[in-house]
Amino acid sequence: MKPSLFFTLFILSFSVAAHAQQPPDRPRPPSISVSGEATIAAEPDQAQIDIGVTTQARTAPDASRENAERISRVLAEVKKLLGKGDEVKTSGYALNPQYRYPQGGKPEIVGYQANNTVRIKMAKLDDVGKVIDAAMQAGANNINRLAFTLKDEEAARLDALKQASAKAKAKAEAIAASLGLKIVRIASVTEGERSFQPVYRAAPMARGEAMAAAAPTPVEPGTVDVRSTVSLVAEVSER
Repeated sequence: MKPSLFFTLFILSFSVAAHAQQPPDRPRPPSISVSGEATIAAEPDQAQIDIGVTTQARTAPDASRENAERISRVLAEVKKLLGKGDEVKTSGYALNPQYRYPQGGKPEIVGYQANNTVRIKMAKLDDVGKVIDAAMQAGANNINRLAFTLKDEEAARLDALKQASAKAKAKAEAIAASLGLKIVRIASVTEGERSFQPVYRAAPMARGEAMAAAAPTPVEPGTVDVRSTVSLVAEVSER
């Protein structure tokens, strides 16, 4: 036999033997697929307020200057009520012309409007109403947004995730027990939908100084909803 033919036959016989030694595909073990959901109602520990000043004037510099003076007074009064660690930052500023549209003519600029909005983050929720009233008395005429939220959102999400996982596992165990089966192992776990819902409150209308002093703005924080879902596959066998 020629060497090349012998080598070819050797490779073929080795391949057939190796293939014969491979175990056949095993059927997938029986399993149970379930999902669990958990929603946590957490107490908010932070408030976010968007306070704005809108001014109008004949010229752009006048509108901008008046706006700057009023927002400075607002910030000075608001900061008296804030604590250490609270934040104040500008979230928006705009200066736009105001037009008059005469019938059959070209638009005419009749003045300018300046808008300055600051976002306040504060920890003392009992003082939210006081801050709103102080801002309005100092010259603010827009409360654009009021929301109660959490400083550490991730901690609440992890707590909801733990509860959702425990519920999913309990479901799998209940189904297996009702069928006379037992759980061998958890084959896979998948995090599903999760959501974080801050509490939004309608912004109060600007009021006169005397009325604001007589009746402080009432504010109720409520609770923040944190939701998580978990899906898992559990392999089972007979007891």
